[in-house]
Amino acid sequence: MKECAAVLKEQILAQAAWALAQEPVTITASASPRSAGGKHDFYSEGDYWWPDPDNPGGPYIQRDGQSNPDNFVAHRQAMIRFSKIVGALASAYLLTSNEKYVVHAWKHARAWFVDTTTRMNPSLLYAQAIGGKVTGRSIGVIDTIHLMEVAQGLLVMERSPANNKALYAAIRNWFSEYLVWLTTHPYGKEEMAAENNHGTCWVMQVASFAKFTGNQELIGFCRERYKTILLPGQLAADGSFPRELKRTKPYGYSLFNLDAMTTICQILSDEKENLWTYTTPEGRNIEQGIRYMFPYVQDKGKWPLPKDVMYGEQWPVAHPFLVFGAGAFHTKAWFETWKRLDHLPVVEEVVRNLPVRNPLLWLDASNKRN
Repeated sequence: MKECAAVLKEQILAQAAWALAQEPVTITASASPRSAGGKHDFYSEGDYWWPDPDNPGGPYIQRDGQSNPDNFVAHRQAMIRFSKIVGALASAYLLTSNEKYVVHAWKHARAWFVDTTTRMNPSLLYAQAIGGKVTGRSIGVIDTIHLMEVAQGLLVMERSPANNKALYAAIRNWFSEYLVWLTTHPYGKEEMAAENNHGTCWVMQVASFAKFTGNQELIGFCRERYKTILLPGQLAADGSFPRELKRTKPYGYSLFNLDAMTTICQILSDEKENLWTYTTPEGRNIEQGIRYMFPYVQDKGKWPLPKDVMYGEQWPVAHPFLVFGAGAFHTKAWFETWKRLDHLPVVEEVVRNLPVRNPLLWLDASNKRN
């Protein structure tokens, strides 16, 4: 953690200074006339769906990997902004122990989860809608990966003397309600069963929110799902993710899924069970996944497969799998590569696929609740 803090300190303090100047903006600040939900319902539209030029008023058609710039993304942008704010404030608190960061973080958290005029409903009924087809989809669940650093940041700040215990309990209750939705609603169940990065991200989110709420049953469930479903079902013998390689953005999706897999290991590994070293009966483990991708991160020119149809030039960035993996396997080359890559990407497509932007929060050894 010390080496990571030394790399990020200046950036964290600058980001925290920005965050201190920000007022809360929740999903209630914007709305789309195309949403079937209400003011407090998160809404987004499928990124790769476009109007049909042969039937302009009809159902949208898919262009896999090509994001439609006219789709409604204001709620996602607000959530990413919220994640950046709390992540920066919590990271600065870790470095300085200054309570001002905690106080300001509570202000934003209250607006998102507690204040009845601005809070978001703990469900995703209207995410990833498609014009003329559906008002929401199970794959919309992936949009809330950006609440993970909110939960982790609040967990880090729980020990602060400035912690508002009543507010904290109310926020935990919000996440508990959302976990019920994620694990019981058909959208949540369908997302859990996805055999690609969507299934990975379901486990990653549920693990993060279960850790925040202290839900030991779900923590255990996520561990088992990683060991028995995700790792053997998605990782090939050579360390690649074949389902991601089949997509129109094989490079970016491989990085994204590896980030999610390693974040699961980081969240759920403790002194009793180490997912980093877990190996399936067939001999698969997450270290193979990192070793497969690392040469193509170190030198993207070596990538042997087709280039991504969009945003391929914007990858790689400072991926969490590099810094988490470096710590787990004591591999300096991974850390040095992470150190030189971009820690503050601004391209929206990259940002939305990078839920862990403040690795210091996840490396904090004092927060092993599980």
